Amino acid sequence: MSSFAICHAAIFTVDPDNRVIADGALVVEDGVIRQVGEFREVTIPEGVEVIDAGGHALLPGLIDCHSHSSLMRGVTENMPLMEWLPWYQLEHRAMTEEYAYHSARLCYLEALQSGITCVMDMFRYMDRCADAAADLGLRVQLAPYVADRPGKDFFSTRDENRQLIRSHHESQNGRIRVWMGLEHLFYCTEDAYRDAARLSREYGVGIHTHCSEQKEEEQAVTAEFGRRSLAMLDHYGILGERTLLAHCVWLNDEEIARVADTGTSIAHCPVSNAKLASGVARVPEMLAAGVTVGLGTDGPVCNNSLSLFEEMKFASLIQKATRLDATVLPAEQILRMATINGARALGLDREIGSLEVGKKADLLLLDLGGANMAPVSVNEQGGNLLWNLVFAAGPGNVSGVWVDGRQLLRRGEAVRVSQQAVIADAQRQGLALHEACRKLAHTRMSMV
Repeated sequence: MSSFAICHAAIFTVDPDNRVIADGALVVEDGVIRQVGEFREVTIPEGVEVIDAGGHALLPGLIDCHSHSSLMRGVTENMPLMEWLPWYQLEHRAMTEEYAYHSARLCYLEALQSGITCVMDMFRYMDRCADAAADLGLRVQLAPYVADRPGKDFFSTRDENRQLIRSHHESQNGRIRVWMGLEHLFYCTEDAYRDAARLSREYGVGIHTHCSEQKEEEQAVTAEFGRRSLAMLDHYGILGERTLLAHCVWLNDEEIARVADTGTSIAHCPVSNAKLASGVARVPEMLAAGVTVGLGTDGPVCNNSLSLFEEMKFASLIQKATRLDATVLPAEQILRMATINGARALGLDREIGSLEVGKKADLLLLDLGGANMAPVSVNEQGGNLLWNLVFAAGPGNVSGVWVDGRQLLRRGEAVRVSQQAVIADAQRQGLALHEACRKLAHTRMSMV
């Protein structure tokens, strides 16, 4: 792990006081933040690398709280969720370890290029996803797609999830963590949920699953089980401080209160929810109730891009538009959702998510020299730069990314892998996977 100092950056600490330092310096030693403050007040240790970051903003690395790695980008389009799911299942029926590795490597590269330093990934063959994360140096939380109902044998098993915990949890110096992953109420038996809750306690790991994503889905769950989705998860003993629920678009007031009371967190995926016509989650009510809400991309299959900048902007704008209220979800609240709230949802807020002494150096450096960021004005409240970080910035502004104090992206280029090789490999593997899915679809149609 390297030691270095970043000087003359506009620093957005996202600490409890939302401290902004117009001309700041941050010192990293052995991968940990040791100093952060006004440049004139920080002591730069002798012999460390000094990075002049004038004309840049320094932020905590962004955190994607819910994603699905994939090579199937732009394939299942113009479909609502319940029509989309059968096509998405084809990918998993055709999935191999090699496809999974290249899916994860491509998506993790795009995440880094977008300023994301930590991804919650729910996918298949996640030992190979761990290999991909190790290649790039990314911090990942791995939640296998576990399903055990009849006809869902193409997803992961509980035994695979247990083995992944034993083999990979807290590997790569703690950058790789493993969760209990559960696909959905229609995919998993009661025993799977109760086993996940037991293993969560036994191994001290989190639980990640989907909940209440679409209105029609909620109606189907109620018809099948006699309870709404959240009530079923509560009945199975899933809710709690170690649990992260994706989507939660259709929660009512009582359910939001129950999520808050149990300390359960939510991964909000506004772009995916809009694209699949799932609806608009009641995020202001969730936050007002004290629920921890992070942001997620939901992966390239149902989003097309993996940009937390897009999620930040859209998360705010969709609430303003649907509520006819320009004041809802302001920039400072959205930035916290993409950083410290995401860290808290993943149980990592003591380690990452803000720029504070003692935390790991997961850093994002943004170049403010682009036309989309000018003019720049910074003060103790952030100035116009705070708003432009949320409503104007994009992956094209990402200059540097560090995880654990190791630089993974420099001047927009990956440091540890060849970007061209990753993309070329993904192109070949993606076309092969598309062909495998096409043949599988043809075979299944012939059998009908």
